[in-house]
Amino acid sequence: MSMFLLAVQDTYGSLLAQVGNPTPQAPPGSDKILQLVRYLTWFVLLSGICGIVYAGGRFAWEKWSGGGLESPKMVAGAMIGGVVATSAGTIMNAVIGT
Repeated sequence: MSMFLLAVQDTYGSLLAQVGNPTPQAPPGSDKILQLVRYLTWFVLLSGICGIVYAGGRFAWEKWSGGGLESPKMVAGAMIGGVVATSAGTIMNAVIGT
């Protein structure tokens, strides 16, 4: 088995060494896709801000009326969602490892 793996590594190792490291290039028409991604990012940020404002108002209402406190979970969820959404590019760069 090890002889087989050694032969495969010897054959394909020299072949892969000739390929090199290609530079990434944007495909044609990618500017429209990037514009859509920017619009979606803006919408995610806007919805996160609206969620935090709503949760803050609800928190004040719950404190004033003496009800159960559910709004701190909403604030934490909106903040965590915002962190993940705004750092998506950084996360993908770390995973892909360019």
